[in-house]
Amino acid sequence: MNRFSRPEGPPAEVLEDVAGVVGAEVTLVGRLPGGLHVGAMRVVLAGTVHAVLKTVPRAHPGHLDETSRARRVVEHMRRRGYPTPAWLGVGATATHVWHLMEFVDAASASELSPSLIGQLMQIIELQAGQVSEPYDHWSYAWRVAMGRDATVAGPDVVETPEQSSLRRAIAGLPGYSSAVSALVERLRRACADAPPPPEAPDMVHADVNPGNVLVRDGAVVAVVDIGYAGSGTRATDLTTLLWHTFQDPALDGARGRLWTKILDLVGGKGAAVLTATQILHQLEFFIRHERHDVVSGVVSRGHRALDELNTLR
Repeated sequence: MNRFSRPEGPPAEVLEDVAGVVGAEVTLVGRLPGGLHVGAMRVVLAGTVHAVLKTVPRAHPGHLDETSRARRVVEHMRRRGYPTPAWLGVGATATHVWHLMEFVDAASASELSPSLIGQLMQIIELQAGQVSEPYDHWSYAWRVAMGRDATVAGPDVVETPEQSSLRRAIAGLPGYSSAVSALVERLRRACADAPPPPEAPDMVHADVNPGNVLVRDGAVVAVVDIGYAGSGTRATDLTTLLWHTFQDPALDGARGRLWTKILDLVGGKGAAVLTATQILHQLEFFIRHERHDVVSGVVSRGHRALDELNTLR
């Protein structure tokens, strides 16, 4: 029996797997904004329960294990009041990995405001001391910022396939243009002599950008896209949030509060490492997706971020 209806969306075998795991008919409603690859789809389970299905191509043999790890992070953090939707199921076919989560009737933050930043800073504080699954974003950031590979960093370093792939791509950024090369060289100098970070006890979301913040009536109701969550310092997420404040002068004061908190948590060298990693990730992302029209803006913002940090540390 056909257990699902299918407008344009994930492959049929993915929907069959979802239906088998959750034990209910799965009906596609439509694509939600954002997302890469297949993206996020709104679905209805058993004709009544609305949910969100996110499907991505299977990237490596351990991909499903990593998705299951993310689900455990979600369960751990929800018990501590962290506002992220419950995951209803995870699974994989030969070609794709998927997870199903609660649907939250709210819109992504189209733009940040001082109020939203204040709310997000409070939410990020819930991550303090809440490490539950290994996925070390802190030592990874140090390797990225310092231009080190995992073997140089030490025999005990464990990188996920995604981290290794990103780090190798970032290593090739100087070949893009002279402007990018000059910024990368400045970032390396800013991080010179930064010691390897200590183990940090915080949960790290790893992508706190406005598109992953759901808002209703001016209030943050959910933080989503937690698939790469892991361990490290919550200053990582504060740095991501800070990066998105440069586009609006009205957020200068909020950015100052973010800088103060980041410096308090990790000091000047740590802040340089996290800032450099954020900038390098932004450059890699837009270059990989051939958004050449925005690269110069990222370069300008990167220099501005370094200028601000240098005045504060």
